[in-house]
Amino acid sequence: MKHSKKIVYLIVILILIVIIIGSLILKKMIKNTKMGNNMNSQEIVDYILNIQSYKSNIIVQVNSNKNSNKYILEQEYNTENGSVQIVIEPSNIAGVKISLKDEVLKIENTSLNLSQIFENYKALENNSLDLISFIEDYKNNDNSIIEENENELILKTNNNSKNKYNQNKVLYINKKNKLPTKLIVEDNNQNTTINIKYNSIEIY
Repeated sequence: MKHSKKIVYLIVILILIVIIIGSLILKKMIKNTKMGNNMNSQEIVDYILNIQSYKSNIIVQVNSNKNSNKYILEQEYNTENGSVQIVIEPSNIAGVKISLKDEVLKIENTSLNLSQIFENYKALENNSLDLISFIEDYKNNDNSIIEENENELILKTNNNSKNKYNQNKVLYINKKNKLPTKLIVEDNNQNTTINIKYNSIEIY
């Protein structure tokens, strides 16, 4: 009798394991289906606008009246820890970590003169470099629009900033892989002040 009970318990446990594994596989299949080629343009836009976390490697070109500077950054964002950016290039400020959470900006790298960083690299502390900043501006602006061509979705918005160099934002999304490829920030004359190219981005 005891032996029979053990067999029953084992069968129940095996059934539970199969159900759990099956549920996990089903969830993954549903997620993959949603991200499949059948996703329409509005679904892609909704997917991007509801990002909760991502990692990216970006090339940033910052243009001003005097010069143009190039940076390579690694970015990471999640709702719990906020936004983190780490400078990869140029080498003289490589390793600088810029974090922003709850409107609190923090710059870390004890080997460098941080006041010098603030003075010469103000663009790096600008949250216009952050994809989440674009998403918030897009959602909060009634004049945000979507344009589309054969290969891309183009989301346009502005942030009503008092900063004349940071007025309009344009995000380009690859329709095939559903990922951002480029983010442009423009001044009040529609000149590009910041050009961000996504070398890689992982949304999770």
